[in-house]
Amino acid sequence: MEDATYAASTRSIDIELGGQEVITIDLDNLDPNPEDVLDLLKEGQCKVSVWTKLAGEYWRRGYLAAAEKIAHSAIESLQANGTTASSPPIYALLANIQIAHAQKAPKVVLSDAREDKLTGVRPKEEYYREAAQYLNSGERAAAEGGEGVGGTLAFLTRGIQQLATRSMDDAMRSFEGVLAEKPTNVVALLGKARILYARRSYPQALKLFQQVLQLNPQCIPDPRIGIGLCLWAMDYKSKAKAAWQRSLEVNPSDWPAQLLLGLESINASKTDNLSEQDRAQAFLVGTKFIEKAFNANQKSAAAANALCELFLRKGSYKRALKLAERTIQFADTLTLLTEGNLRAARVLHAEGSLKEATKYYTVATDGQPKHVLGAIGMAQMQIQNDEMAAAIHTLDLLLQPPNPQRSVEAMVMLASLRAHPRPGVSSSDVAQEKAKARELFDRASKALEHEDSLASNGQIAHHAAGYINDDLDMHVEIARLWQEESLERTTRALKDALRLSEASERVDPRLLNNLGALQHTEGNLAEARASYEDALTKAASLGPDIGEGMSTSILYNLARVYEDSGDVAVAKEAYDKLLARHPEYVDAKVRQAQMLANLNQSNEAHDLLKQAMASQNGNLNLRAFYTYFLIQSNFPKPAKDFVFATLKDHDKHDVYSLCAAGWIQYHQSRESRDPSPKALEERRRGFQRSAEFYDKALQLDPLCAVAAQGLAIVTAEDALGSFGGGPNTSSADDAQKRMRNARDALDIFAKIRESLPDGSVYLNMGHCYYARDEFDRAIESYETASVRFYSGHNVSVLLCLCRSWYAKASKDQSFVAMSTALKYAQKALHLQPSDKAILYNIAMVQQKAAELLFGLSPSKRTLKDLEWAILQAGHAQRLFASLAADPSSVVPYSRDIADQRRKYGESMLRRGDEHLATQKEFEVEARAKLDAARQRRQSEKERQEALEREKVEELRRQAGKLAEERRKAREQALEWTRDAQMESDEERERKSKRAAKKVKVEGESGDEGAEAKKKKRGGGKLKKAIDQDGDNEQLFSDEDVDSKPAKKRVPKKRVIRDDDDQDNVGGPRKKQYKSKEIISDTDDEDMS
Repeated sequence: MEDATYAASTRSIDIELGGQEVITIDLDNLDPNPEDVLDLLKEGQCKVSVWTKLAGEYWRRGYLAAAEKIAHSAIESLQANGTTASSPPIYALLANIQIAHAQKAPKVVLSDAREDKLTGVRPKEEYYREAAQYLNSGERAAAEGGEGVGGTLAFLTRGIQQLATRSMDDAMRSFEGVLAEKPTNVVALLGKARILYARRSYPQALKLFQQVLQLNPQCIPDPRIGIGLCLWAMDYKSKAKAAWQRSLEVNPSDWPAQLLLGLESINASKTDNLSEQDRAQAFLVGTKFIEKAFNANQKSAAAANALCELFLRKGSYKRALKLAERTIQFADTLTLLTEGNLRAARVLHAEGSLKEATKYYTVATDGQPKHVLGAIGMAQMQIQNDEMAAAIHTLDLLLQPPNPQRSVEAMVMLASLRAHPRPGVSSSDVAQEKAKARELFDRASKALEHEDSLASNGQIAHHAAGYINDDLDMHVEIARLWQEESLERTTRALKDALRLSEASERVDPRLLNNLGALQHTEGNLAEARASYEDALTKAASLGPDIGEGMSTSILYNLARVYEDSGDVAVAKEAYDKLLARHPEYVDAKVRQAQMLANLNQSNEAHDLLKQAMASQNGNLNLRAFYTYFLIQSNFPKPAKDFVFATLKDHDKHDVYSLCAAGWIQYHQSRESRDPSPKALEERRRGFQRSAEFYDKALQLDPLCAVAAQGLAIVTAEDALGSFGGGPNTSSADDAQKRMRNARDALDIFAKIRESLPDGSVYLNMGHCYYARDEFDRAIESYETASVRFYSGHNVSVLLCLCRSWYAKASKDQSFVAMSTALKYAQKALHLQPSDKAILYNIAMVQQKAAELLFGLSPSKRTLKDLEWAILQAGHAQRLFASLAADPSSVVPYSRDIADQRRKYGESMLRRGDEHLATQKEFEVEARAKLDAARQRRQSEKERQEALEREKVEELRRQAGKLAEERRKAREQALEWTRDAQMESDEERERKSKRAAKKVKVEGESGDEGAEAKKKKRGGGKLKKAIDQDGDNEQLFSDEDVDSKPAKKRVPKKRVIRDDDDQDNVGGPRKKQYKSKEIISDTDDEDMS
């Protein structure tokens, strides 16, 4: 048998049959039906390479079934010929064919698919299983034939099968085995690169893809796709796009490049740095690319998933559902499977098929619990089914560790769910849920601020950040969450909501009304008024069905701000207008009654309240105000009956009524002055009932500051002890108990002060401090109450200040404190001129001031204060006389005591002249001593000034003398400098003449001079000295040498530089000498 031969010039196969008959098969014109070719191959008993060549050609032309049939026929032929040992390549071919079938087969088949129904198809797993079986069969055949298991083809096929079934480690070992033998194997390099990409080793994968491209630029699949994916993952987006564009140029029909370019264009259309036209164009280009990719490969889950999103946005739910089901059935990765389930769920959700949508959301979240869109969609389904706790749990799992997702949408959604009250949740749990909601909104706000900062810096921000930040309802919900915690945060949130509402040109009047209410609460009345008026205008522009209800509330708030601003007439007009439209609006009647009561028109106010009570007798707020009105109008008995009727007939748990009942009982018992045993017992019982009412109110509302303050007052005054008719104790024990009770009450008042901003709290604290003899702190508390809450117009507080300053003055013997006490008493009298108790207090303080100064030594008082005190004491005398002679039947003081005070004042004032004379004498003496001391200080001061002037004059003279000496030294230095300069010029002239003479002598001597130099060593040294320094010969003439010894030094003047002047001026100058370095011949002869 002869094997087939391949034609060199054309793509054909020659098959020799039997003798010399040769059949040529043209590979470019293959018959789709391979039956005739199979007969020829079997008859010719061709080798394996012919079978694989022909099957591969059929596969390349798209006839995959024919290729598979040829491979099966090859196996049968080889088995019939007994040459199964050469069949492993055929088995490898069959395995690759099964893998190719699997690429177009679904991963799963949905039995309940609505649009994309698949029938008569096999799933991927069956093909992969058959591929593994073929590979195993090939290995057995090789083992039985003794050829050994393995080889490049077997390893590559096995690696491809393992990669397809996601056995990454096994596939890596297979490809590494091939690359160990042949490092340039393109298939193994591609497989290894894909595995590295899946492991997120992008630089290493990129290097391998680039190596494949260098080895085979026409490689299929195109390595440029992998290069682009790696570059994209490494954030080189433009380079990735260029790689995919080049891939599309090389392979125009390649769908992966089209799909990736389409996704890139759609992503680019979401950026804010492009114009609207450019974004629309990018989206259109991306849509066309994705459609082309899907048309090229309709079994691609990635293309179906991308196209599904486009149809979902267009509202084509039927086609979107079909593509979603296609994605689910053909997805070979968990990410694609999750995306397909999510899009199917979204389609069904939009159609209203909540049950089916929940099923798909459940599958998506089971596969990827941390998928943001899946968790949000699942939570929406749970909300639709009224499963709030389950929705909260779903979003909690998404945002909590491990691997918490930073989704602003999920944070806002979870915060809204936690802020919404749910049935069956206790009040403490509700408070915790609101705290968590506030925390989540804060986290979301910080994330949105971060996104805004990125956008301002030119970076790409989250596309949903703008939509969330523009959610008006979210800001309203934030304001609602903070309204009991922080008015500042509430105001900020409402302003954000108002800004968004104004941007939409449909301002909600409720936002303006709420913002005005906050400003009203904070005391910004002008801003509140503007907000209310604006809200009323906006509400009037709405329809009557909506605007009427809003206008009613807004008009009431506007009337309240008029009232608080002092515009009583305008406020009354607003209330009248409101009642004309809604006569049953009792709140307006209540405010009108209060305004009338403020004008001392109690009867008219009472009539209005009776009208309101007749229409709404069961309104607890109205009953509370009526109780307050009766108490303020000094109707204790009707007030008591009314509040007990409220507790009995309407609501026995009404906290306000309980506190009012406690106050009435306490006040009634406290004012009881009957000393009989029965009255004392009744008084004690009244105090007990008061404490019980307060205690019950606190049980119902542990944060009720009024009830807590009532119990604190009971504690401070020991109402349940000796004050309430209990057993008497010693004065020392009573004082200790009083101090202890005041301390305990102060602890309670300090806590109440944080929650109840009312002057009564500070007033009660002042009482406690006064009881503990801490007058300074009592004064501080009273001052706070008077200034901050009562604007200095509360008579009771002013009298408490008077009392405290009076006690402080008596304790410290301070006339200044006593004068301050008198000032506060006079202020109180100015507010209530007819109060005789205040007159009595003023007289008492004036008399006490004089008594205080009379008791002080002259050194601790002044004549002016003494005269003023005596004058005031005289005024007190007249007041006491008037008060003692008051004909009124009932007076708030004792006439006898007033008369006794008058008599005491007369006796005290008799000593006034004596004190005045003593004080005048003391001040005259003191003034004389002071003048003498002042004269001595003045004389001493003048003497010191004279000495100082002499010292300054002496210093001035010394400075002048020193300056003169310096001037002379500077002139002398300048003279020396000029002399030295002249001498230096003469020396240079002599030196130049001597140098010229020396040159002439040397020229005449010649060799003789050299011989003379060698004869005498000393002469050589002298000659060298002459050469080095000729200046010395200019200093010493022959006469000098003859007349002076050889070793005597001649002084030379120093040359003074300008910078030496300052250093040498004023000090002795050191003499400097220059030694005689050049010795003449005469000197040499003398030395010898």
